[in-house]
Amino acid sequence: MNFLRTLLIILVAYYAVKFVVRLFAPYLIKKAVDKVQKRAEQQYQNQQQKTDVEEGKTIIDKKPQNNKQSNNSVGEYVDFEEID
Repeated sequence: MNFLRTLLIILVAYYAVKFVVRLFAPYLIKKAVDKVQKRAEQQYQNQQQKTDVEEGKTIIDKKPQNNKQSNNSVGEYVDFEEID
């Protein structure tokens, strides 16, 4: 009898959760979509503000210095030959 009671409780809980999710899922999805849309609009506006340059104004971006250091401790190159 306890097994049937436990099984019934599990089924009722499952269907209750399923009902609540169906009830609130559209609201939660709408909130998430609105949040993503708002973030995208803010990024677009920030991008537009960065690209606005006054007429006649010149902007020069300097090339960063490349300080590449060779890593000789990697090992030596071995050329393998294929064997047929």
